[in-house]
Amino acid sequence: MIKKNNKQNFYSLMDTDLFLDTENREYVLKIRDMPLDSQPREKLINQGPETLTLPELLSIIFNTGHKNEGVIEMSNRIIKEYGERSIFAEKNAKRMSTDLNISLIKSCQIISCGELGRRFFNKNINGFTIIRTAEDVYEYLHDMHNLAKEHLRGLYLNSHNQIIHDEVISIGTINSNIVHPREVFRPAIEHNAVAVVLAHNHPSNIASASIQDIEITKQLIQAGKILGINLLDHVIITKEKYMSIGVNY
Repeated sequence: MIKKNNKQNFYSLMDTDLFLDTENREYVLKIRDMPLDSQPREKLINQGPETLTLPELLSIIFNTGHKNEGVIEMSNRIIKEYGERSIFAEKNAKRMSTDLNISLIKSCQIISCGELGRRFFNKNINGFTIIRTAEDVYEYLHDMHNLAKEHLRGLYLNSHNQIIHDEVISIGTINSNIVHPREVFRPAIEHNAVAVVLAHNHPSNIASASIQDIEITKQLIQAGKILGINLLDHVIITKEKYMSIGVNY
C-alpha cells in the first residue's frame, strides 16, 4: 500500500517564457550449465523474444561475460544495481562503465540499445504519462523503489504536464558536488521542456529530506527561475512511501 501525504498539492505551471540564447554472492547458473532449450539464445529462436527476461535479453547482447563473472550473472547484477528503466535511460558510457565495473564496450552496447529504442518508439501524444502530484511521480518511478544505490532522476514536462523526457542525472550519494544545475536543466533545454520534477531514492527506506536535499532543491529552484524552467517538485522515494520536498522556499 502506498503511504502518502494527507493533502495532495497539484502541480501548476507558470508562464515563464524568456528569450535566451561481495564475496557471498548468490550463485547464478552459467549458460553452459543450462539445458540447451533453456539457454537465452535458444529460447529466443524457438519461443520468441517475448519469453525472455530482461537479464536474458541483456546476456544475448553481451554474448560473453569475463573470467570472474558469467554473462548471466553479470546481466542480473547490472539490472539489479541500475534498475530496469535506468539502465536504458543512461547515455554516458564512461559513467556506466565505472559505476557497474564493466568494460566500456559493454556499456556502449547497452546505451546503443537504449538509443535504438528511443528512436523507433512512436511517441503518440495521447500515450504520454501525465504528472500532476508527488503520488503520480511515485507511481511512475516504481522501478526506483528497491534500488540499492541512490539515483537522481529528472522528469521533463511539456505545458500539459506530460512527460516528454526521462533521464538518470546521477547515481550515488546526492550532494552539491555532483548535482549541478547544468546537469539538471540541460535536458530540459534540449527537449524544450517547460518544467522539471526531480526524484531520488533513499535505499535506507527513510522518507525524510536531509539538510543537503533541501539546500540542493533551493539552489535548483533559483537556477530554474533564471532559465524560465519551473522546478515543480523534488520527491524522495523509498520502498513503501514517498515525501515531497516541494518548492515553497
